[in-house]
Amino acid sequence: MSDKIKPQHLARKAIVYVRQSSAHQVHHNLESQRLQYAMQDRLQQLGWREIDVVDDDLGRSAAGLVTRAGFARMVAEVCVGQVGAVAAREVSRFARNSREWQQLVEVCRVVDTVLIDFDTVYSPRHSNDRLLLGLNRPDSYSTSYSTSQGSARLLDSASSNSRGLRGPHLDGHDRRHSTPAVT
Repeated sequence: MSDKIKPQHLARKAIVYVRQSSAHQVHHNLESQRLQYAMQDRLQQLGWREIDVVDDDLGRSAAGLVTRAGFARMVAEVCVGQVGAVAAREVSRFARNSREWQQLVEVCRVVDTVLIDFDTVYSPRHSNDRLLLGLNRPDSYSTSYSTSQGSARLLDSASSNSRGLRGPHLDGHDRRHSTPAVT
């Protein structure tokens, strides 16, 4: 059992999210389905007694404007604090775009829900796990997130300097001491 799983997690139900992107996969990639449904066994081994399976999105791509009712229902249940864990064979199966991924991880962080895949238990409340979840997120999110973080730092710096505050500038010099700032 993972030390990230606490009694408050086990007191709430767990959800296994099962998804395959196309009808072809649903009919021809049965091993993938079997492995995804087998996450119920992993959750039982970790201590959950109440486990729901959300498989409404079988055959629905996460790309484009396709509505995924199962994903929406899972997120809604997490939001109201009914879920201690969400599980998928691979955490990358949860979302294929940055908005959905960011929403899921943030909601799990706020209500203290762990994310579980075949190998790992992630707690979005732990900074190291947020980093690992960031590495497992959709590529488009990775780029937009790091860009927005960098932009936010630049905007904060520019805003501080435009208000006449003295401090490190973009050129690397700290005007308070007239020596290059160490970064």
